[in-house]
Amino acid sequence: MSSNSGIQIPSRLPLLCTHDGVLLPGSTMRISVDTARNMQLVKSRLLKGTSLKSTIIGVIPNTRDPEHDSDELPSLHSIGTAGLAVQVVGSNWPKPHYTLLITGLCRFRVTQLLRERPFPVAEVEQLDKLEQYTEGDQADGELGELSLRFHQAALQLVGMLDMSVPVVAKLRRLLDSLPRETLPDVLASMIRTSNKEKLQVLDAVDLEERFKKALPLLTRQIEGLKLLQKTRKRRPDDDKRVGQHVFLCLTNTLHHTSCSITQLKKMPQSMPEYALTRNYLEMMVELPWSKSTTDCLDIPAARVLLDNDHYAMEKLKRRVLEYLAVRQLKSTLKGPILCFVGPPGVGKTSVGRSIARTLGREFHRIALGGVCDQSDIRGHRRTYVGSMPGRIINGLKTAGVNNPVFLLDEVDKLGKSLQGDPAAALLEVLDPEQNHSFTDHYLNVPFDLSQVLFIATANTTATIPPALLDRMEVLQVPGYTQEEKVEIAHRHLIPHQLEQHGLTPQQLQIPQDTIKDIISKYTREAGVRSLERKIGAICRAVAVKVAEGHKVSRAESPTEQHAGKTGTSSSHTSLLFTVSERLTLPGVAIGLAWTPMGGEIMFVEASRMEGEGQLTLTGQLGDVMKESAHLAISWLRSNAKTYLLTTGSADPLEGTDIHLHFPAGAVTKDGPSAGVTIVTCLASLLSGRLVRSDVAMTGEITLRGLVLPVGGIKDKVLAAHRANLKRVIVPKRNEKDLEEIPAHVRADLDFVFASTLDEVLKAAFDGGFPTAVSHPQVVSKL
Repeated sequence: MSSNSGIQIPSRLPLLCTHDGVLLPGSTMRISVDTARNMQLVKSRLLKGTSLKSTIIGVIPNTRDPEHDSDELPSLHSIGTAGLAVQVVGSNWPKPHYTLLITGLCRFRVTQLLRERPFPVAEVEQLDKLEQYTEGDQADGELGELSLRFHQAALQLVGMLDMSVPVVAKLRRLLDSLPRETLPDVLASMIRTSNKEKLQVLDAVDLEERFKKALPLLTRQIEGLKLLQKTRKRRPDDDKRVGQHVFLCLTNTLHHTSCSITQLKKMPQSMPEYALTRNYLEMMVELPWSKSTTDCLDIPAARVLLDNDHYAMEKLKRRVLEYLAVRQLKSTLKGPILCFVGPPGVGKTSVGRSIARTLGREFHRIALGGVCDQSDIRGHRRTYVGSMPGRIINGLKTAGVNNPVFLLDEVDKLGKSLQGDPAAALLEVLDPEQNHSFTDHYLNVPFDLSQVLFIATANTTATIPPALLDRMEVLQVPGYTQEEKVEIAHRHLIPHQLEQHGLTPQQLQIPQDTIKDIISKYTREAGVRSLERKIGAICRAVAVKVAEGHKVSRAESPTEQHAGKTGTSSSHTSLLFTVSERLTLPGVAIGLAWTPMGGEIMFVEASRMEGEGQLTLTGQLGDVMKESAHLAISWLRSNAKTYLLTTGSADPLEGTDIHLHFPAGAVTKDGPSAGVTIVTCLASLLSGRLVRSDVAMTGEITLRGLVLPVGGIKDKVLAAHRANLKRVIVPKRNEKDLEEIPAHVRADLDFVFASTLDEVLKAAFDGGFPTAVSHPQVVSKL
């Protein structure tokens, strides 16, 4: 090297161990000094030295954690770079340290370590001083060919850059003036390479080997610039997604990032902005802009994996297999935005993990319950103190790939505050037409989210804003039947609880009949969480006996001794166990209700007393149910003669007050599902006849006696099946909804499809409901 070959380095050099970079000959590098040995070297040699030789030090790469440098000297790398300390800057914030600006001179080899403290000093051998080659020497043999290829590649690289930039123009002039043997070191330090790759160039003492190590790195950089230029020339309508992604993620990211790097170089480390800028640049580097996992598109294997992880849930499994099938046909398919809606404990969150494992993708869960700040989604602007990215960008950083499975848990429980509406901030995230350029306030650079598979979970869609709900594909996850719960218990719950309590299948066996007793008597719920808790109670009781030395092979009356001790699964579950006892008097009927916790049966009670024809409603009812009660009263009064409900006067309520009560007054009740139940209850009260004790019903009514369809049919039917009812009255227009109900449940129940209240009354009473005249059936045109 003509510029440095005339310098003769001392035979003994103090060694500076670096952990955040590799210094190459001919390059300049800033090194932060904060370890004890390196600090002592700076104080003793660089700050006190006056001659040129006193400012020449040996820079040795160190891959070991610098925190251990003060305890023992790490094993030194055999090759280092002699460097000239051009500038020394000291600071006490955030802790005492120095920043050195060092220019690399030549390579050296450590022959002997002379001392370790207070800083290492070694006997060295200069390596690059004999590298003097004439153009004639370089023109011959493989070395000459490598030198020529490298020089041409360097010219090609510089030609692809903007020559109006002063640094690029200076580099172009250097290519003509520098000796070619210096080019591998100079360019390897300038292009984007890892420390490991720079270390390989440093270790290449032989010039020919050095060209071979550096040429692939230079070629890789050229290919990257070609891709960037190709993207810039691409028309927007050729490939909108790829063009936007590559252009925004490469061009814009490089432009913001390059400005921040320039500022960081000029900024003293003592400034508070130094840490903020460095954190921002580290975040930009760590984000997976182009790193992704390859989807596993084996549909038979995916079906087996989903069946092994989860029993039932056929609709969810079918949707995942559909996605895999379409992904096979179209590799650039955008990730779907799914929303699993169902009661707690049915496995919405766990099935999200199974989907990620089926696809072979990374999984990340974001809990949204109680989030009330839109900055949690979009991040803070970097002008604020303590700013940070939002949960979406942080999740991508944690996942490490740009196509993970994101589970947005409890999306129906988002809050709203003075800090904004996080549900509105999710609109861009969950919109397939916008999320290819999602912009976080902290990054201020678009990030492509179109390949992320978003899965949201919710107990109800009522509290999800309509605009957000419109962007998601809603998949209902209803509760399980008793047979499904038994199968789930034996496949998953019992083995899991045995493992959690340190028991073996030989120590505890729970028969299938016992599980059925627990389900039917103690855990009438839509999900299986209470069932798992009851099994856990049995396991704990058996664990005590095993710890005391008793041999236990079967659970001894677990339903009575252990499962029953913790009480029922909810405060109003006891209502389910006394169905036959509650219908011993006229004026009681059973309705079906949908709640976020699943379907439930609901009793409606009515009584009459002397009065002025007033209607009293109790049970914490909403406006819709109050309207249904008034509709029922009006219909019965207008049809009293038809159904023989009058005694002396034409109005059956003359001189009578009606009290209509919905038990469990602490539970809020509302919705268009109780109309037919109220009519049946009042008809029983006015006629003195008992409603069948095995009948439940649902449906809304009109003033003319038509039965209108309602929602939540599957959950309601499953609730009736859990309560051991035999007949279910549903609106005629809900007949198609029964296709989602398991076949064995449909076989156990007698369904009556009613389009008028006359059909409801005939099905709700033994022997039908008498009428004075037969009138033609009204056909609804709604």
